[in-house]
Amino acid sequence: MAKRTIPSGLGKTAEQYARLGLEKGKVEQREDGQRTHGGPGPYEWWYLDTHLDDGTSLVLVFYTKRMMTPEKPLAPYATIDLDYPDGRHFEERLELADIPFSAEKDRCEVHIGPCYIKGNLQEYEVYFENDVCSAKVSLKSNVPPWRPETGHIFFGEQDEDFFAWLPSVPEGDVIAEITVDGKTTHHTGTGYHDHNWGSISMMKLMNHWYWGRARLGDYRVISSYIYGEKKYGYEEYPIFLLAKQGEHIADDAAYLMFSPQDVFINPETGKPVHNRLMYDYNDGEKHYRITYQRESNIINFKMIEQLKGIQRLGAKLIGFNGAYHRFAGKVKLERFEGEKIAETLEAPAIWELMYFGHEPK
Repeated sequence: MAKRTIPSGLGKTAEQYARLGLEKGKVEQREDGQRTHGGPGPYEWWYLDTHLDDGTSLVLVFYTKRMMTPEKPLAPYATIDLDYPDGRHFEERLELADIPFSAEKDRCEVHIGPCYIKGNLQEYEVYFENDVCSAKVSLKSNVPPWRPETGHIFFGEQDEDFFAWLPSVPEGDVIAEITVDGKTTHHTGTGYHDHNWGSISMMKLMNHWYWGRARLGDYRVISSYIYGEKKYGYEEYPIFLLAKQGEHIADDAAYLMFSPQDVFINPETGKPVHNRLMYDYNDGEKHYRITYQRESNIINFKMIEQLKGIQRLGAKLIGFNGAYHRFAGKVKLERFEGEKIAETLEAPAIWELMYFGHEPK
């Protein structure tokens, strides 16, 4: 007898809004503050990525604990990733035993040792430092904060588990100072900040997702497509925001069609990867098509490589084969008037594919 599919879906009922203390269409500063207790079970992180003027990509993340082991107690750490236009990749982390940690609940202000992220939904200061490098970033928002409905995807008969996501700054202007090996560079560019948290390991809830963002002329795009795990029937959770000149103009996923195309098997991770992703948004009045075209891989790694000792052995024994991919390429926006393309824009883009589970059968 086939197992019954467990229900799941994006929280958007009046009861769910009331239970979370949220208001539809309105984001408050406290939502970017600490949302979990930091003990065993839930996890949380604050994320910043930038595309800089020389083609460099800078990513800074502040974690309450490792994503792979959220059942463990608080174990904060911060990471920095730099991807240079010539293909070089640089990464470091600050992760020490008993490192000082603090996080405010009424606003975004997180400190991990000397590293911090703090802001008010409009302006942020972000800093990373270890004994190898440092980075200081100022981010000023161009697009109001946004979340897809409540921002919570619920899993289970009683919404007992969830994953939450808040794009606090869908897009903004960046000033950055980066020091690596004693050499300091100064940059401007575009940036993005979001905040993620959940009640239970994502590996138990989600199978895989695509996520990307882009800046094309006056337009700003956030696009994601998430698939639940097998026990949730590989349920699909589409997420999409299109903004223009600081205004949200298209964000109802009910009008979104997602089409992944031109699949191949990544030789390093063994996962199916699509060279082309198409997000087609058509509500009868507004019709836009966003297309990501992969040109190269920036990162490919098996998540088991992050584990050590008994944890790595245990992951092998249960057949865990999660993987993470980051791609570089082009993104194209097409605006339709009737059946005709009235506007076309193209820009460089970086996007990701996170694979937690085995490929859907």
